[in-house]
Amino acid sequence: MENNARIYVAGHRGLVGSAILRALEKKGYRNLIYRSSSELDLRERDQVQSFFEEQEIDYVFLAAAKVGGIAANNDFPADFIRDNLLIQTNVIDSAYRTGVKNLMFLGSTCIYPKFAPQPLKEEYLLTGDLEPTNKPYAIAKIAGINMCQSYNRQYGTKFISVMPTNMYGPNDNFDLKTSHVLPALIRKFHEAKEANAQSVEVWGTGQPKREFLHSDDLAEACLFLMEHYEDSEIINVGVGEDIAIRDLAELIKSIVGYQGEISFNSSIPDGTPRKLVDVSKINALGWQARISLEEGLKSAYVAFQKEYLINK
Repeated sequence: MENNARIYVAGHRGLVGSAILRALEKKGYRNLIYRSSSELDLRERDQVQSFFEEQEIDYVFLAAAKVGGIAANNDFPADFIRDNLLIQTNVIDSAYRTGVKNLMFLGSTCIYPKFAPQPLKEEYLLTGDLEPTNKPYAIAKIAGINMCQSYNRQYGTKFISVMPTNMYGPNDNFDLKTSHVLPALIRKFHEAKEANAQSVEVWGTGQPKREFLHSDDLAEACLFLMEHYEDSEIINVGVGEDIAIRDLAELIKSIVGYQGEISFNSSIPDGTPRKLVDVSKINALGWQARISLEEGLKSAYVAFQKEYLINK
C-alpha cells in the first residue's frame, strides 16, 4: 500500500478494527478513513455507496461485524445473520463499484465444520455441518467469503478473505451477556477478586480447547497479507497452539490474583470441542504470531482495568 493511500478501516472501534488502525498509524499511514456506526450505518446501502463515492477509497479492511459469544449467538440468531449479511454486502459491492484496489474481508474460524479434523485447514470449509450455536453468524461469514471470490472471478477485483482464530486484546467486549469466553473470564475473576467471592462460575465443562490470538498480532498479519497475498482462497491466521478452557481459567485466575475456587456449569453447552487452525499457509509466506498467551493476557488485563474503571 502506498504511503499516501486512502485506507478505510470499517469497524475501527472494535477489537480487530482498532488494532488494525493502530498498526497502520505505527507504519506511518496518515490518510486513514473511519466512521462510527452513528455516523455511517453500514447496513444501509445508500449511505455506504455515497460514502465510498465521496471518499475515493483505495484500500479497505472490513472488520465491521456483529459479533458475540455463545449466549448472544443463541439468543439473537436473526440479528447475527441479517446484520452481517447487510454490512458485508454493502461494503464489498460499494468497494467494487468505486474502484477500490484491494479489500480484506475478516471472517472467523467458526466457518469450519463442528467436527472437522484438527488442526483446521483452509480446504475443510463446507465439508461438514456447522456448530449450531453460531450457525447464522457462520453462514453470513461464508457468504462474505463467496462474495469476495465471486467478485474476483467476475469483475477481476482483488478481494481477500482472512480467517482469524479467537481474538482478544484492547477494546474487547467485556459484557458478560454478549462477550466471548476470554474477556468474560477476565471480568468474572476481577469482580470476584474485588468482592472476595468464594468461587467463580465458568460456563461449560472446561474441556473444549481454544486457540487465542492477540489483536495486535492479527493486525500485523492483516497488513502483511495486504502486501503479500492475492489469492481468492481463504487464509487462516492464528498461533498454531490451543489451550483447554479449564487451563485458560486457571491462567487468568493467576494473572488477576484471585484466590477463590473455580466451578464449571456443565448445563451450558460447550460449543465446538476443539478449534485449532492450521497456520502453515501464512507461516510459509513469512509471518508468525509473536505474542505469547501469558504475555497477551497480562496486557489484556491491564487494558480491561483501565476500561472497567472508566465505565464503572
